[in-house]
Amino acid sequence: MPAYVVGLHQITDHSKFEEYKAGIGPMVAKYGGRYLTRGENLKMPEGGYWTPERVVVIEFPNMAAIDAWYTSPEYQPLIELRKACQSTNDMTFFMDGI
Repeated sequence: MPAYVVGLHQITDHSKFEEYKAGIGPMVAKYGGRYLTRGENLKMPEGGYWTPERVVVIEFPNMAAIDAWYTSPEYQPLIELRKACQSTNDMTFFMDGI
């Protein structure tokens, strides 16, 4: 069953974020992931308590592939880099597909 990574982001340091983006794509592909969407052209007809400026949805073959990617030693520095260039309101979550 496919599984998904969803990220809701407000970028606070765009130069660091460009560095993150340069490293993340090949790593996602290595673990069988593919981007379904990533971008900043959002419509929020029912806004919440905050507004992300960027939403990312990545599909992986299953939850085990997400876990392998997210906990891999090579991804750990990129997690720290991402956290250093985003708002404290940001969210990343994993979910099973149907």
